[in-house]
Amino acid sequence: MQRRDFLKTSGAIAGGLSAPLLAPAVRAATPAPRAVAVAVQADQPRGKLNPIWRFFGADEPNYATMKDGKKLLGELGELSPKNVYFRTHNLLTSGDGTPALKWGSTGAYKEDAAGNPVYDWTILDGIFDAYLERGVRPYAQIGFMPKEMSTKPEPYQHKWTPKAKYDEIYTGWAYPPKDYKKWAELVYQWVTHCVQKYGKAEVETWYWETWNEPNIAYWRGTPEEFRKLHDYAIDAVRRALPTARVGGPDTAGHGGPWGRNFLEHCVRGKNYATGGVGTPIDFVSFHAKGSPQFVDGHVRLGIADQLRTIAQGFAQVASFSELKNKPIVIGESDPDGCAACQGRQLGYRNTTMYSSYTAASFARKHDLAAKHGVNLEGALTWAFEFEGQPYFAGFRVLATNGLDLPVMNVFRMFAKMGGKRVAAESDGAIPLDKIVRDGVRGEPDVAALASRDGDRVCVLVWHYHDDDVPGATAEVTLTVTGLPEKAEAAKLTQYRIDETHSNSHTAWLKMGSPAQPTPEQYAALEKAGHLERIGEVETVRPAGGKMTYKISLPRQAVALIVIEPT
Repeated sequence: MQRRDFLKTSGAIAGGLSAPLLAPAVRAATPAPRAVAVAVQADQPRGKLNPIWRFFGADEPNYATMKDGKKLLGELGELSPKNVYFRTHNLLTSGDGTPALKWGSTGAYKEDAAGNPVYDWTILDGIFDAYLERGVRPYAQIGFMPKEMSTKPEPYQHKWTPKAKYDEIYTGWAYPPKDYKKWAELVYQWVTHCVQKYGKAEVETWYWETWNEPNIAYWRGTPEEFRKLHDYAIDAVRRALPTARVGGPDTAGHGGPWGRNFLEHCVRGKNYATGGVGTPIDFVSFHAKGSPQFVDGHVRLGIADQLRTIAQGFAQVASFSELKNKPIVIGESDPDGCAACQGRQLGYRNTTMYSSYTAASFARKHDLAAKHGVNLEGALTWAFEFEGQPYFAGFRVLATNGLDLPVMNVFRMFAKMGGKRVAAESDGAIPLDKIVRDGVRGEPDVAALASRDGDRVCVLVWHYHDDDVPGATAEVTLTVTGLPEKAEAAKLTQYRIDETHSNSHTAWLKMGSPAQPTPEQYAALEKAGHLERIGEVETVRPAGGKMTYKISLPRQAVALIVIEPT
């Protein structure tokens, strides 16, 4: 994740980040409702709705093999079996597999007394097995540097905590190899092992990329040394599996001149490993983060920062004719830069602010890809879970101690959508250029994303604002046209994420924020964390392929309307 300067506060524990923001005592009187009209034209396709949401990741690989990690992986896999991908750091880092914040290890590489390589895939296999057994596939990050191979091996494992300086994480794992041929052989042996264990057809579906954010301190070598590291790694992957999907460079931000030089090298530079021209690149990846603040006693998110980075990244890729049609994966795409950090400005994470931001930002990623004419394949959410931490501790996660946060339910909503994107307009939406430039600082963003798969129409509606302050409820009138004209009736289902629906955090607060919930409390919280339907499935009666439906959508809420003609 991108390097940021974070405000550290002692209140960032056990839900203390967000509980004060939810307390009724600090909420002012709610303004009068705001009328919003949303019009969906179900017979006006806007191209395929790519499931860009199906990518996730984390710093710590070893949590995937633990109790709550396995549970969450299973839930991710259920969203779209064998179509969900997971990216993680530290897959080649030396160590015994004991996890810690911003740390992980597999001990895949050692050397004997004579300096000969010794490979051990036990821990790595356990991680990939945990994915694959639950319908999740690897987005395999080739890194970091094993201790015996590092040009500066000591100190190696850091002891970082959220109160430490971020720079303390950059230890021996971040340095170039002493021998690039040994590095290449490690990668070759790893991919060869994966093909033998999981089969060629399976490994062909994975993504392979080198390192993480090599344009900042995650890489302690020069840009030229990284290009050499990358060339040797990609050549090794392709020697082991010529049909492997390879790419990169997963830069911090869009990469700027560093990223442009890297792409130029891949397109037409001299390959350090082969001596030929260019380096294979099947997909392009970069990162994009928002910029939250704590101002005037509340959290203010920075959606514009993230969207501007994405726009700049798309423009850079599109400037290469050889790359414009290549798939793009935004390899980390989040409201802030550090999942394991804590602080007042990160108090949005347990709340519906995270879920509404996610809905609003993902829709604009689709819009930006269309504007720049690029092939957006994925936007990876860098959030998973932290085993053994207090409940609702303020980390950027999808679940806490096995309880799903509100944001997890946005992905459940996304998973219900599919087929073609169809036209959706809202008179409460912030125009794309304005939200990229200014964010959402005046009127809130009440907008929609719609899809059609056969006769099934889904409409995602959100009510987002950068500031976590009270606001008027949006009284949304949804009009859908272009439904089958012969359909006399349709089933309508509404799902909701707000303060009282699909929200384990507010349920926990109402219980008195128990540090150790009883079995009965835990079961109730587990249920509260799942996507909740509003009321019963309704029957609506379109006339001439047109129907109207009204919903009241509170600030920072998200709704999914599913219409199925019968």
